[in-house]
Amino acid sequence: MAGEPVNVNEFQELARKVLPKMYYDFFAGGAEDEYTLKENIEAFHRITIQPRILVDVSRIDMSTVILGHKTSAPIILAPSAAHQLAHPEGEVATARGAAACNVIMGLSFMSTCTVEEVASSCNAVRFFQIYVYKRRDVTEFMVRRAESNGFRAIILTADTPRLGRREADIKNKMISFRLRNFEGFISTDVVSDKGSNLAAYAEETLDPSLCWKDIAWLKSITKLPILIKGVLNGEDAMKAIEAGVVGIIISNHGARQLDYSPATISVLEEVVQAVQGKVPVLLDGGIRRGTDIFKALALGAKAVMIGRPVIYGLAAKGESGVKQVIEMLKNELELTMALAGCCTVDDITRSHVKTEKEKFLCRM
Repeated sequence: MAGEPVNVNEFQELARKVLPKMYYDFFAGGAEDEYTLKENIEAFHRITIQPRILVDVSRIDMSTVILGHKTSAPIILAPSAAHQLAHPEGEVATARGAAACNVIMGLSFMSTCTVEEVASSCNAVRFFQIYVYKRRDVTEFMVRRAESNGFRAIILTADTPRLGRREADIKNKMISFRLRNFEGFISTDVVSDKGSNLAAYAEETLDPSLCWKDIAWLKSITKLPILIKGVLNGEDAMKAIEAGVVGIIISNHGARQLDYSPATISVLEEVVQAVQGKVPVLLDGGIRRGTDIFKALALGAKAVMIGRPVIYGLAAKGESGVKQVIEMLKNELELTMALAGCCTVDDITRSHVKTEKEKFLCRM
């Protein structure tokens, strides 16, 4: 690839060139056969956009409000682990990129920069993602730190009672990265000769007993609104609302947990219909183009979360790479909206897209 990247996919190749194989595989890889990893992207390709013509699109407004926070576009940076494996400035650079583009940043429980470093680095609106550990005091400790450092919401990742089988990490004997948030509180040193040290650490720490009643416990230790991440069907979406969450994130963990789980875009409508507008629905997984964002909004998502492309931009160019990735997606979304006759995100409706099922019925 010669010259500057012209789309976010090209940042992946740049990242591949600069990262050690172990780290690139860690960020890029999925579970087992990686069927869901491919399907997260391919499922978008089977949805087409229905343009509208002769609409005045001289002014396009992509801004939206997510849980009371106005953002420049319906984009949130997905919480993802260990940004310092991609770039020395890690999550601090990612947060600054988010702030510069006026989008929300999700900070991972497994971040390599501390909560305080990220909070003091810029004025980005930040949500904090958590896992629930067997030692609940660890999770409580991190939630309280996030709240005291100005984070605006908690994202509970609920699809990880155990870590998915990530075979690239096993082959590479992926090492556990330094978790500075926990230093002086718990040990993060795990030694295993069976493959991925990260998998061994997860097995030792993650609480497989986590269940719906524990959302009440989480609500009891924080005043922050709680979103739940990992929903893939309408039934779980309704249970989440009953449990009192303020937002639902459709996610298969970047296809890193259960292989052959559905592509997230393929279950979006089911979840939206179950929720019936009671809380916003966000979509995580497979977003690589502004057209993907448009399709997700047309099918009912309030916003999308961007994961791997941000990491690839960070690896290639640090903070400026993060900004480039976000701006590329925003520019593509703006163009898509103009060509589809939509001046605001509220103008994007279900009539603007056709799914594979609908195209099949039209041919009958």
